[in-house]
Amino acid sequence: MGELVPIASGLVAGLLLGWTAAGRRPWVWLAVAVGLGLLATVVTGEWRVSWAFVLFDIPLVALSAASGFLLARKGSLGSLRSRAGVRTDNTESP
Repeated sequence: MGELVPIASGLVAGLLLGWTAAGRRPWVWLAVAVGLGLLATVVTGEWRVSWAFVLFDIPLVALSAASGFLLARKGSLGSLRSRAGVRTDNTESP
């Protein structure tokens, strides 16, 4: 249950990464992953057991952010294709 915080924060961060400049995106992604991973460790109280949990939460936030970014990108490309009338299937129209 405690891993929902880093996953959810990573997904939200990934959705917002699309608005950053392409050249700065990897650096922003890295900073956000480290910051939110540290925050998730503190918020869930895992730091009371061991600070080693931050080594698990940072990659979890990073992967969730990458997934959120890719999902947002796929969704926006799909809506652009449908507005442009581009067919995504390989069937011929009758």
